[in-house]
Amino acid sequence: MTTLPASTPVGLRIDVDTLRGTRIGVPALLETLEKHSIRASFFMSVGPDNMGRNLWRLLRPTFLKKMLRSNAASLYGWDILLRGTAWPGPIIGNRLANIVRMPHSAGHETGLHAWDHYTWQARIDHFSEADIARHMQRGFDKLADILGAAPMCSAAAGWRCNDAALLAKEKFYFSYNSDCRGTQLFRPVVDGNVLTPQIPVTLPTYDEAVGRDNINADNFNDYLLGLIKPDQLNVYTIHAEVEGIAMREQFDQLLGAARLRGIQFKPLGELIEQPITARGTIKPLEIEGRDGWQAVQQSLRAALHTSSQPLRQR
Repeated sequence: MTTLPASTPVGLRIDVDTLRGTRIGVPALLETLEKHSIRASFFMSVGPDNMGRNLWRLLRPTFLKKMLRSNAASLYGWDILLRGTAWPGPIIGNRLANIVRMPHSAGHETGLHAWDHYTWQARIDHFSEADIARHMQRGFDKLADILGAAPMCSAAAGWRCNDAALLAKEKFYFSYNSDCRGTQLFRPVVDGNVLTPQIPVTLPTYDEAVGRDNINADNFNDYLLGLIKPDQLNVYTIHAEVEGIAMREQFDQLLGAARLRGIQFKPLGELIEQPITARGTIKPLEIEGRDGWQAVQQSLRAALHTSSQPLRQR
């Protein structure tokens, strides 16, 4: 086992997508994090839970392969896989406001993930600017009402984000967003405007990796920890529906093993220690292990050296 330098930082992002993940996964994760004296960033979905409507995606070979590879029925539970299929899903923020509030009350960073996770992830390609603004505003208002304070950050559902969504987020004055996959902290540039800092996710999730390249539940922790390097940005995403329920014991073991290797999990916001100078854009690309496209960081370094157009700071 290789020991990394003391306090190698890793941003820990926790996505909460569903009613079940909120009701069962969030309290369990809070207990696990308290056991290890770790603070993290929770991103909450607060509107209707319609995640069962993803079942139509079984017609897509890549999605079906992912579901079979990760044994999704046991990993997520049938109530998640069927939620919102025969009737509209319940409003998470109305049903479970007391639990949505718990991470914030416990001192964790708490941000907006989605109003309607399924609709954002499935239909953002077809959203107008007004649709995007409406979804963002409904989620922001509901979460702010529950927390009693404005959420400080956001993370797009399913890493589905585009330039219109980036611009829409500017009105909420988030301290940072985590909307894409990438390799370094950066500030996106859209229409010549330099926007709110992005903290991209750099490490694969459990369901992306398991079942590929001989990675399984027994060796996933060692695989993941082996990807963490002291000289790079390290950001890891877990899901309340997975690590907070079916894989809770494994996640607990991951945190213990990480501590022995000198790895310190922390909220994403604590990764920003100085002004971010890197600029970039986001581009829809496919990530191995996932179905469909995700927003992926693209460097603007070369463009900054050649462009004669000034960039406008926001």
